[in-house]
Amino acid sequence: MKTYKTRSQGTVKKITVTAMLAALSYLLVAISTNFPPVVLFLKYDPKDVIITIGGFIYGPITAAVIALIVSILEMVTFSTTGIIGCIMNFLSSAAFAVPAAIIYNKRRNLNGAIIGLLTGAASVCVTMMLWNYLITPLYMKTISREEIAAMLPTVFLPFNLLKAILNAALSMIIYKPCVRVLRASRLLPPSSSQQKNGIFAIIAVIGSVAVAAACIFAIIYW
Repeated sequence: MKTYKTRSQGTVKKITVTAMLAALSYLLVAISTNFPPVVLFLKYDPKDVIITIGGFIYGPITAAVIALIVSILEMVTFSTTGIIGCIMNFLSSAAFAVPAAIIYNKRRNLNGAIIGLLTGAASVCVTMMLWNYLITPLYMKTISREEIAAMLPTVFLPFNLLKAILNAALSMIIYKPCVRVLRASRLLPPSSSQQKNGIFAIIAVIGSVAVAAACIFAIIYW
């Protein structure tokens, strides 16, 4: 009976944390609608950072679930791109967060986080290049597929790469503080790891701050 109760409490806490992360991701998307596109219709929002944190905590399935929930909520509230935009948003978020979560959950250390985030960045760039080439001409009637193809290396790839690198850097910065807050709130169990933050972890965070600042500067002055 005690084991069942413990598992039940764990499930409730997992659902609670997942719902909180989904709500925060949606809030970030809603706030980002007040900002103009960086280029063409391409906007930056940091929801993938929160989705990735969910994946780091609970695994890739949770990351995919949060990405799907946020994409649907965006579609039925303020999005004007309908089901195509919903699919695009889901693919973009999942292509980044799911590979990162898969790798990190197999190697729960600094190296695993870095490799996972870099893999996620590469994955989303490839995915969105293909998506933009195939789908963008269908809802941007004024731009031909040939024009889209010409913009892939000059517009879409730089934007998606910049966005992915910024999301990776922000994930590195806020993952541990977020986990500490959730543990302090007893929504996550205490860490069973005996690893301490060493000099490499500090360097990684400082480097991530520098990279994030450079990416934000580039987005502002694009």
